[in-house]
Amino acid sequence: MKKIKFNKNSLARRYIYLMSLFIAAFLFLAAILLYSFYDLNQDYTSKNEELEKKERIVQEISEAFDQAFMDVRGYIAYGNKELKEKALKKEPEIRELSRQFAETASDYQDQEFLNHIEIFTDYYFVSTLPKSLANYENDNLEAVKETANGGATYRINSIKTEINGYNRELNKQIDANFQELTKMQTYVQIAFVSFILVFLIVLLRITRMMFSEIAKPLASFASAADEIASGKEAVIEVDDERNDELGVLSVAFNRMVASIQENEQDLLAQNEELMAQQDELHAQQLELQEALEIVKGNEEKLNSRNELINKIANSLDKQEVLESVVMNMCPIIGAEKGIIAFINDDSYASYGISPDGVKQFRSNLWFSDITESLMVERKPLLVKREAADNEKGFHTKQLFSYDLFLPIFLSGKKLVAVMAFSRSNSPFDSKKMDEYEALAKNIGIALDKINLYQKSEESRRLNQDILNTIQEGVQLVNAEGEIIQVNKKFCELFGCPDKIRQMGGCSWDEWTGLLARHISNPGEFIDFLREEISSLEPLNSSDRQYIYKGSSGQVFKVYCEGLYDGNTKLGTIFVHRNITKEFEVDRIKSEFVSTVSHELRTPLASILGFTELIMTRELKPDRQKKYLSTIYSEAGRLTALINDFLDIQRMEAGNQCYESKQVELLPTIQKVIELQKVHSDKHKLILEVVGGSNTIIGDREKLEQAFTNLVHNAIKYSPDGGEVRISLFEKDQMVNIEVKDEGLGIPPEAIDKVFEKFYRVDNSDRRSIGGTGLGLAIVKEIINVHNGEISVESQYGKGSTFIISLPLQAASLAMRE
Repeated sequence: MKKIKFNKNSLARRYIYLMSLFIAAFLFLAAILLYSFYDLNQDYTSKNEELEKKERIVQEISEAFDQAFMDVRGYIAYGNKELKEKALKKEPEIRELSRQFAETASDYQDQEFLNHIEIFTDYYFVSTLPKSLANYENDNLEAVKETANGGATYRINSIKTEINGYNRELNKQIDANFQELTKMQTYVQIAFVSFILVFLIVLLRITRMMFSEIAKPLASFASAADEIASGKEAVIEVDDERNDELGVLSVAFNRMVASIQENEQDLLAQNEELMAQQDELHAQQLELQEALEIVKGNEEKLNSRNELINKIANSLDKQEVLESVVMNMCPIIGAEKGIIAFINDDSYASYGISPDGVKQFRSNLWFSDITESLMVERKPLLVKREAADNEKGFHTKQLFSYDLFLPIFLSGKKLVAVMAFSRSNSPFDSKKMDEYEALAKNIGIALDKINLYQKSEESRRLNQDILNTIQEGVQLVNAEGEIIQVNKKFCELFGCPDKIRQMGGCSWDEWTGLLARHISNPGEFIDFLREEISSLEPLNSSDRQYIYKGSSGQVFKVYCEGLYDGNTKLGTIFVHRNITKEFEVDRIKSEFVSTVSHELRTPLASILGFTELIMTRELKPDRQKKYLSTIYSEAGRLTALINDFLDIQRMEAGNQCYESKQVELLPTIQKVIELQKVHSDKHKLILEVVGGSNTIIGDREKLEQAFTNLVHNAIKYSPDGGEVRISLFEKDQMVNIEVKDEGLGIPPEAIDKVFEKFYRVDNSDRRSIGGTGLGLAIVKEIINVHNGEISVESQYGKGSTFIISLPLQAASLAMRE
C-alpha cells in the first residue's frame, strides 16, 4: 500500500504569478538597456555631425583659398580679367565660411584656427592682393615678384599646411569618437548577453521547481496505477484542504479505482458474451465473403456480357468482333478456351488454343458430324469426352473435358460459323442453353450487319473508283449544300488530292471557301452554285452551265444535273470539266483568222492598188518599174506567208521532207546575214566564229530557213536599230548558234509560249510589227527534226538571245544509227 501527500496551493496560479514577475523584471531591465544604447547612439551621432560639419567648412575654406590662388596666378599669367573677378569674389565667401565655423567652434584649438584664418584673410585680400594687382596692372612685375618672395608665398604655404593639419586632427577626432562608440556598444552588448543568461537561469530554476512539484506526484500516480493494474491495492491520501489540480485528480483516481473494483465481475461476464458474439460475427463474415465472391463472379460475367453486346453493336470490324466474342464468351459461360470460325472463309478468332489446335478445328469443321448436327438441329450441342494428354496437365488418372458448340446463323437461316468452348472442371449448365443460344443469335445479327456493311462498303468503293476514273471533277451536294461525295479529279482541281475522304460532309461555307481560293472572281460562280442547289426545277444539264477561270489560268466549264427521287430533289451533281485546251484552241483560231486577214490584206491591197494604177494611168517607165517592183515584193511576201502556212501544216501532218546531207553551217549563216542586211540600214549584223567544227548532217534549205527566221525576227523586233550579233562555236560535240539582239525583249510570262503556233506577245510596242506567229514554231520544228535544241534568254526592254544547239556530224550519225 502506498500513501501520497500533496500541498493545497493551485499550481496554475503559482506558475502564472512567477512567470508574471519574471516577464515584468525582464521587460524593465530590457527597457533600461535599450534606453542606454539609444542615448549612447544619440551622443555619438551629435558629436560626429558636429565634427563632420567642421570638416566640411574647413574643406570649403581650403578649396576657396586654392581657387583664389589659382585665379590670381591665372590672371597674372594670362591677363584674364574674369579670373581676377573670380578671385576677388572668394573673399566674402571665405568670410561667410569663417562665420559658420565660428558658430561650431567649441574649444581653444578651434578658436585659434579661426583666428589664423581671419588674420590670413585680412593679410591676403586686404593688404597683399590689392597691392600686387595694382603693381601688375602698372606693369611693375618686379614689385609683384618682391611681394611674392618677401613672405607672401611662405604665408600661403603656411596657411595651407595649417588647414591640412587641422583636417587631419578632425579626422582623428572622428575616428576616436567612432572607437569610443564601438567600445561602449561592446560593453552594452556584453551586459545584454549577461542579462539574457541570468534570466534564462532564473527561468530554468522556476520551471524546474514547478516540474518537481508536478512530476513527483505524477510518478506516484503512475506507480499506483501499475499496482492497481497488477491486482494490488493502492491508497492515495489527499489533504482535505488541498484544492489544486493534483488534488482533484487524486480524488477522481480514487473514485475510478473504487468503480473498477465494483464492476470487475460485470466486465468479465460482458467479455465472455462479446467473445460469443465475435464468433457469430466471424461465421457471418465468412458467409458474406462467399456471397460477395458470387456477386463478383456475376458482376464479371455481366461486364463481359455488356462488353460483348457493346462491341458487336458498335463495331463494324469483323475481326475485332470475332476476337471480342471469344474473349468475352469464355468468362460468361466459364470456359477455359474457345474458338469461333467461319465455315466458308478463313475468318476466325481463338482464346487459349494452340495454332495446331486451331488448324485442326478449321480443317475438320466442314466435314464434322458436329457441324452437320448443328445445321440440322439449329441449337447448342454439349459433348463430354475424355481429356487429351495435353489437357490433363499433372493429372495421371482418367479426366473428362466438356465441350459446348454454338451455331451462328446468318439472317436466321444459313449456318456461317461455329463457336466451340471447352472446360475440364465441370460440365456446362444445361439450364442456361437458352441464354447461350440467345447470345449466339445476337452474334449472328452483328455478323449479318457487318456482312451488309462490307457489301455496301465494297459498292461504295466501286462507285468511288468508277468516279475516280472520270477525268472531270464530279461533286454531289445535298439540298443543304453539304458535300455527299466527290471524286479524285475534283480534289486535284482544287488543290487537295490527299483529302478526298475528308471532303464528304463539308458544309457549304467550307467547300465554297475552298473553291473561292482557286477561282478568279468567285462571286458570280458561287451565286450560280447557290441558285442551282436551291432550284427545284428539273432542267436539262445543257441549260445549267457556267464557265469560270481558275487562279492558275485554266478554264473550266461546270454543268449540273438535279438528283431526284420521284418529285423530291435529293441533291445536285456538279461536273467540272477542264476546257482550257478548247478555250485556247478557240483563242488561237480567232487570233489566226485575225492575223491571216491582216497579213493577207496588206500585200493584196498593195498589189491591187499598184496594178490598178498601172492599168488606168500612163506612167513613166521609172515610176512603172518602181510600182512593178513593189508588186513583186508584196507578191513575194504573200508567197512567204503562204509557204509558212503550208510548212507548218506539212510539219504537223508529218509530210515534210528533209534531206540528210553534210552541211557546213558557216557559209549558210553568212548567206543569211548578207540577205538580211538589205532589210534595214539601222542594224549592224555581226558574225562571231569562235572556232571548232561546224559541219553537221541535215537539210541546208530548212536550216537556212530557220536561221533566216531568227535573224529576221531580231531585226524586226529591234525597231530602234542596234547590233544583231550571231555567234558560232563548238561545245560538247554540239554546234551552238546564238542570235542576240538589243530590241524589245520578251516578258517573263511569255517566254514559255513564244514557240507556240500563232502566239504573239500582245502589247502596244508590238502592235505595229506584223507577223503570223509561225516563224519560231517552224524554227523549233526544224531544229527538233535535226536532233537539236533551241532555247531563249531575254531581259524585257533590253533584248533577247536565241540559242540553237545541233549535233556535229559524228554525233549526228551516231544518233541516227
